[in-house]
Amino acid sequence: MNQFLAFVRKEFYHIFRDTWTMIILLVLPIVMLILFGFMMTTEVKNTRFAIYDPSRDVATQGIVNKISMSDYFIFSGYLDSPDQIEDVFRKDKIGLVVVFSERFYENMMHTGDAQVQLIADGSDPNTAATLTMYASSLIASYQQDMMGEVKIPYQIKPEIKFLYNPTLKGSYNFVPGVMGMILMLICAMMTSVSIAREKELGTMEVLLVSPMRPVQIIISKVVPYFVLSIINLATILLLSVYVLGMPIVGSLSLLILISVIYILVALSLGLLISSVAKKQMIALLISAMVLILPVLMLSGMMFPLENMPWTLQVLAHVVPTKWYIIAVKKVMLQGLGFSYIYQELIILSSMAVVLIVLSIKRFKYRLE
Repeated sequence: MNQFLAFVRKEFYHIFRDTWTMIILLVLPIVMLILFGFMMTTEVKNTRFAIYDPSRDVATQGIVNKISMSDYFIFSGYLDSPDQIEDVFRKDKIGLVVVFSERFYENMMHTGDAQVQLIADGSDPNTAATLTMYASSLIASYQQDMMGEVKIPYQIKPEIKFLYNPTLKGSYNFVPGVMGMILMLICAMMTSVSIAREKELGTMEVLLVSPMRPVQIIISKVVPYFVLSIINLATILLLSVYVLGMPIVGSLSLLILISVIYILVALSLGLLISSVAKKQMIALLISAMVLILPVLMLSGMMFPLENMPWTLQVLAHVVPTKWYIIAVKKVMLQGLGFSYIYQELIILSSMAVVLIVLSIKRFKYRLE
């Protein structure tokens, strides 16, 4: 019994002496609980919506007020013409547009032919279907309120339209997210583990006494993962188009450009992780915390970012996968050009430069 307790005590000592093990055992469950607790929901809240209303009468104003007062929508403003509808979707400013017919109230009261159209971005089919369902329910609630007051039989039936994905195929939503996740894991995680393995086995010192400079050694270890990532990118695109039926409406060269920049971000992030980790297991665990959780939870891949508290929304801005998914959807599904994704390109390029500089400086400091 005493020997058993001694072994138990020894294991506790090993755990307490390893800082990263303590973080994994004690901090990671708390982080996962908070993230899943806030984001494991099918609700879509705080979505901005716009109105095109040529009539501007009491009925349309009542519907707008009804939608605005709900927890699901935030009123963004009126559009001056139907030509602005696709433009606001392209700029990623709103999630829903409500279009009213002319003389809406007059037609509703006399002919019952008042028309309202709900337009959502079908590139995310689950969110689009949820938003139109919410808006339809709110319009139906307004109709019930009016029938109780006026006692005139009429019915408002919204017409629903999904842009960029009219058939609501699920692959249109998850393919960009899967692309971002696979490239991030292959580049960052495998790069960090590979360099950490050299440190753990003691072969890094052997490499450093060679005629090559440390920066050249690092780059030589990164190149294979860059090539593998390009092959993965080509495979994913081929499978997406020819197996899943995913269209590439925009420029293929622009899609490859944003993907290459994203790959550089992931590789530099892997280098930075490997500069901290001395062992493979530590590199793997750090990668799990720094890469997998943010990619799944904070990139918009699985859960709408609008659902999160503002602190997590701010934190999501530093997740490269978020910007990559936004850019890929704009190019592949919406067919937009450089002028619409320059913001994402600038952000990812800046991340790549900062991470590369930090990684090189960290390696010089650690290895000299």
